[in-house]
Amino acid sequence: MSKSNNVYKDAFNRGLRLLDETRSLPSEPELGTLLGVSRTTVRSILSRMEETGLITWNKRNKTVLRAPKPEDFFPEEETDSLAEIIERSFMRRLLAEGAEAGMQINELELAREIGVGTTSVREFLIRFSRFGLIEKRRNSHWVLKGFTRAFALELTEIREMFELRSAAAFAALPEESAVWADLDRLEVEHRQLASEIATRFNEFSELDERFHRLIHRASHNRFIVDFYDVIAMIFHYHYQWNKAQERQRNEVAVQEHLAYIAALKSRDPGKVDAACRKHLKSARQTLLSSIPEGRSVQPA
Repeated sequence: MSKSNNVYKDAFNRGLRLLDETRSLPSEPELGTLLGVSRTTVRSILSRMEETGLITWNKRNKTVLRAPKPEDFFPEEETDSLAEIIERSFMRRLLAEGAEAGMQINELELAREIGVGTTSVREFLIRFSRFGLIEKRRNSHWVLKGFTRAFALELTEIREMFELRSAAAFAALPEESAVWADLDRLEVEHRQLASEIATRFNEFSELDERFHRLIHRASHNRFIVDFYDVIAMIFHYHYQWNKAQERQRNEVAVQEHLAYIAALKSRDPGKVDAACRKHLKSARQTLLSSIPEGRSVQPA
């Protein structure tokens, strides 16, 4: 996916949310400013809205014909920021190659594989390195490091505080918020995966990452959202060094997610808190079981 196409899809979805909230659209220059895109992108957005029967558009005159529906939106995975695309590709690569401590990461190869510039990849790796999980080497190379059990325990404590707060904020969002449509789409994906878990269990990690990221975004706290980078690395990928009973673990986690989604949709604070705590407890146990007691996982 090209950066420009990604920007367009993200802006289009934000334009739909604006249309849903205001039942009107401003002038092209104002819309461009609101969405942070060029006039050309704005016109592409308006053209698609007209083609899908959302509006009529005749130069300066725009008439809203109907409210956006969930199917009008581009899928969430197609509208991530460039940084999120790089992160997800990075995580996929770790999974594909086993994510073993000591694994070499080459900036040029990663950039070529994703289809982005090396500068963007380098910026991501530098930002990620502050957590101490990767280390810079010579000639644009990085190495994946290990982490201690104590580090993992500290991480779980912070994750639980952040996610409990984010889940409560999510459940309190108004019915007209676009996140409920995002949650509906994720629920469909979870049910599809649950029905085919025997052959698709290894696809859970990416779905897990997108589900929890959606919840964290509800906090509207940039520090919580930024911290999710290291959470994704550790909880959703790093513990998969231990492949034992992977299918069973993921099967249980999918069902916990569905219960979590049901709790969020109920908007009942008690149910949300209970579902969130139950799932995070399982995640903590899964993570700690992958790290030998009293030892650190370090490169050979």
